[in-house]
Amino acid sequence: MGRMRAYASLLAIVLCLAPALAHAATYRVGPSAAADFRQLTELPALGPGDLVEVEGGADYNGGVIFDIDSDGTVAMPVVIRGLVAGGVARPRIVGGANNTIELQGDHYVLENLDVSGGARRCVYHHANDITVRDSVVHDCPRQGILGADNDSGSLTLERVEVHHCGEGTQNHQIYMATDEVAYPGSVFRMQHCWIHDANGGNNVKSRAERNEIYSNWLEGAYYHELELIGPDPSGGIDEDEAREDSDVVGNVLVKRGSNERFSVVRFGGDGTGQSQGRYRFAFNTVIVAPGSGAAVFRLFTGLESVEMHSNVFAMRGGGGVNLLREVEAVWVRGRLVSGTNNWVSTGSTNVPTEWTGTLMGADPGLVEIDALATLDPSPASMSSAVVDNGLEPPPAFATAPFPSPLDAPTTSPLHAPGSLPRALVGTIDRGAYEFGTPSPAVDAGVVPGTDGGVIADTDAGPGFDGGPGFDGGPGFDGGPGFDGGPNFDGGPNFDAGTRVDAGRVDAGGGVTPPSDDGGCGCRTTGTRRGDGLALGALLMLALALLRRTRR
Repeated sequence: MGRMRAYASLLAIVLCLAPALAHAATYRVGPSAAADFRQLTELPALGPGDLVEVEGGADYNGGVIFDIDSDGTVAMPVVIRGLVAGGVARPRIVGGANNTIELQGDHYVLENLDVSGGARRCVYHHANDITVRDSVVHDCPRQGILGADNDSGSLTLERVEVHHCGEGTQNHQIYMATDEVAYPGSVFRMQHCWIHDANGGNNVKSRAERNEIYSNWLEGAYYHELELIGPDPSGGIDEDEAREDSDVVGNVLVKRGSNERFSVVRFGGDGTGQSQGRYRFAFNTVIVAPGSGAAVFRLFTGLESVEMHSNVFAMRGGGGVNLLREVEAVWVRGRLVSGTNNWVSTGSTNVPTEWTGTLMGADPGLVEIDALATLDPSPASMSSAVVDNGLEPPPAFATAPFPSPLDAPTTSPLHAPGSLPRALVGTIDRGAYEFGTPSPAVDAGVVPGTDGGVIADTDAGPGFDGGPGFDGGPGFDGGPGFDGGPNFDGGPNFDAGTRVDAGRVDAGGGVTPPSDDGGCGCRTTGTRRGDGLALGALLMLALALLRRTRR
């Protein structure tokens, strides 16, 4: 009897494994004789463990949909990989009547792709557990990467470059959201990315339930470099469904371009959705434009707390920085601001009185922050004002502790996609770099269209998984904020528009036709190359076990 149970258990395991093994296949797409298909749009339904190899150095038609009948799994994601060995250029996926690539299926990894030219957006994300890495997204007339209000779960961007996307006030280079009903606890993580030279909107705007913004270089947004807010009520997610928190650690943020005297970040809301959340801003280096009176931190409508630790705030050419604007802020339970060991330039205004350990000076002692063509915001020497006086880990904000924070960065951003290892040398330094570790790459002034090439993975490990005022700045003052700029005003807010499409609502990018899946929620699969042998062997084993069990 015991032996029969053992065989029955083994048989059950085999039968459970059979579907997974039956779905794993490798497809090759490209112009060569070795390819199975010429275009990505010709692929059959994909399944767990499938690998699609896309030949580099060639162009492919956009309008690619990885649909809801082509899911991977957590253990066996579907991988779409550009073949770039030997210096071959990334495969270029271009165009599309709506989107260049649309992700409906869950558990996908996209690697080594060049994506451009979708009529609305280049990458449209409304799935769960998606990773995009080592890729470039560019020249998209609306959003470069858009996460829908509905059907969207966790997304990771890693070593991704995005440039020359966005338009006007409502379309952004990256515009992210998560569906807090369908996928509670989802995370938008962006790490080791380079986002630059927007055509309009913000560089990064997110309504996700949790944002983890780690070791990126953000520059050249028309509006904010970073805007982290709450869900859009017109998307069907109530702003009280969850609290949206954001951990922003180890980044470089540079205001430059045609609208460089604008606020660097906005936290809280934009007039359409309040986060009511907690914000943590640590070990970042912020460089504002000469003569800018706009605040670095623009606190807007509902939020709970903001804490800033071991950051560097400086102005190109010298001069004081306006730190905090909170006249539009609506505090959930009274004003909660804290901070430790920040460096700010002499003459700075609206420095929070709650900060402790603040250092002020005329020059932080960084290699180069005045000339845009040779920016290098790392410490120039041991005598730099920011060396060996950070605080790691920063103290927890007792009144509003941040959940699962990244205590301190272990990498520093490149001026390109990728990162450098940041090993601790003595006491941790303030800002995004550590003296005694490598300096960031110089991009010679950001040459449009070069796209960074294929950047080697210099990360110090797969990291950062610490968890899933009337101030001369904009607002009531000729700048955006109830005033003809973005907020109640045609800026990046009220950007819901009319966007309901039978269950798929896209955060700011128009209506997308619903998928025709008959409403059954089924996941159908087809036969794939290499399935027969593995499946046949499993069936033979199963039959043998059954015979032996009967005996």
